Amino acid sequence: MGIEIERKFLVRNTNWKIDAHGQRYTQGYLSTDPDRMVRVRLAGDQAWLTIKNRAVDLVRAEFEYPIPPDDARILLEQLCLGPLIDKTRYRVAHAGHIWEVDEFHGDNAGLVVAEIELSRPDEPFERPVWLGDEVSGDPRYGNSSLIACPYSTWD
Repeated sequence: MGIEIERKFLVRNTNWKIDAHGQRYTQGYLSTDPDRMVRVRLAGDQAWLTIKNRAVDLVRAEFEYPIPPDDARILLEQLCLGPLIDKTRYRVAHAGHIWEVDEFHGDNAGLVVAEIELSRPDEPFERPVWLGDEVSGDPRYGNSSLIACPYSTWD
């Protein structure tokens, strides 16, 4: 069983983009139940099916399996809840960690979040200068929540 320990933050400026290269992701959800989320993700010629449970103290089970991209396209078009998530993911190295910075498009345009995966919840890390407020505990920023309530509809 895979374990995910992740913290999520808003991004305050575009300094992270220096030398960053991104990849476009399309993802959808077969289930958005927080106790058993099931996600389909397509990035270029690679695709994955991911199952996660609800995080407790930043820790949750994560099962991720590669699937054929053609299967992912069918799942995204025919079975996933809409609308789909459209984002570009950038991997940014900083002080011995890799940050995943997601720049959202479509109904979630304007939202940019950075995530860091840790080996334990209390693992220390250096905050990049472009990092803003932590939103790890705010369910609105979860990708599965952005389907039901896109960023563009927030006050």
